[in-house]
Amino acid sequence: MAVAAITETAEYLTFRLDEEEYAVDVTGVQEILEVPDITRVPKMPDYMCGIINVRGSVVPVVDLRLRFGMAKTEKTIDTCIIVLEIDLNDKKSIIGTLADSVDEVIELKEAQTEAVPEIGTRIKVDFIKAVGKRNDQFIMILDVDKIFSSEELTTLKEKSLKV
Repeated sequence: MAVAAITETAEYLTFRLDEEEYAVDVTGVQEILEVPDITRVPKMPDYMCGIINVRGSVVPVVDLRLRFGMAKTEKTIDTCIIVLEIDLNDKKSIIGTLADSVDEVIELKEAQTEAVPEIGTRIKVDFIKAVGKRNDQFIMILDVDKIFSSEELTTLKEKSLKV
């Protein structure tokens, strides 16, 4: 069964966290950056790496691996920051996410996606929009607006601006 939220053909930026492939809708991707020096912000959750300056704007950076319960991202030559535009209480907000590597922009047709299977109540999969299938591989298509609760994003934004 195809996912109703994905219609026709959509483009996605694919990236890796650990050995898994993930994707985000390209319409929310602002840019991809090499990892600069990240300024730590005191008393932030472990997954919050700190803040960076992107053309004069303060942008919080999160480690999606930690957010998803994986090991911390280790910086390599391929590590990058994907700068995303997300919805925060009906306002657009910018956030950076660490990725082990960025692969490519792909197109997926509606028929190449399926709803996220029910895994049980202990694992939260609200932030996964769909599962894409390409070349016998699965790609987790993320709903970037749901990775963080609005309270978490508000806290990240407020603490980032106080630095």
